[in-house]
Amino acid sequence: MMRAWILPVLVVFCGSVVGMGLILQGSPGTAVALLLPFLMIAGVNSSLIFPRSVGAQEAQRRSAVDGRPVVFWRPGCPYCIRLRIRLGLRAGQLHWVDIWRDPAGAAVVREANDGNETVPTVVVAGRPHTNPAPEWVREQLSPSA
Repeated sequence: MMRAWILPVLVVFCGSVVGMGLILQGSPGTAVALLLPFLMIAGVNSSLIFPRSVGAQEAQRRSAVDGRPVVFWRPGCPYCIRLRIRLGLRAGQLHWVDIWRDPAGAAVVREANDGNETVPTVVVAGRPHTNPAPEWVREQLSPSA
């Protein structure tokens, strides 16, 4: 869990150091204006923008019941962030598994990607798809979902 927060914490720390330097130089307005993008970058690279993650077994069980895809992801992954943002509100209809929190999820991803933890890996009807287009993932959601 800790490594999921390393990048966001480092980004906030760097922004704070730069902001403090600007404050000490007498530019508090510039410091605040510069700190806001650092905070936004940290937020996007954290797990805060993703729907609540479940374990791989629970996600696969839920998917078998409702037919919705399972997305295996990790914080800080630019492709996962792109998928999440492009799905918009429909992202909540998917089952999300953070492979850094769930060793079983990481094992599923390694098995699907020749031993690599390549994410996002989306499993639809038991078949894994590595880094699919967000539009394709959206099409996999049934209209009733």
